[in-house]
Amino acid sequence: MSQLLGIIQRLQAMQEVKDSGEVQQRRFEVNGKTLCQVKFFPATNTYELEVFDDKKHSNKYQFDDIDITAIEIFDIVQEGSNA
Repeated sequence: MSQLLGIIQRLQAMQEVKDSGEVQQRRFEVNGKTLCQVKFFPATNTYELEVFDDKKHSNKYQFDDIDITAIEIFDIVQEGSNA
């Protein structure tokens, strides 16, 4: 549960800088391997989650809800920890 809380806090910190108008981004890693990257777009108040696979390919997903974004990141990090 504390890991999920940490993810939510990082996403909230991205929202707090929205007055600057700059796109904020954070990476989520396990054992030095980047599993995903999230960007926050202040103009639309949305998140873009980019998920990387082992072959350096990625898929992008859009979210307008911080909780759903956090749960998706949590699941990705959990899978990466168990691999």
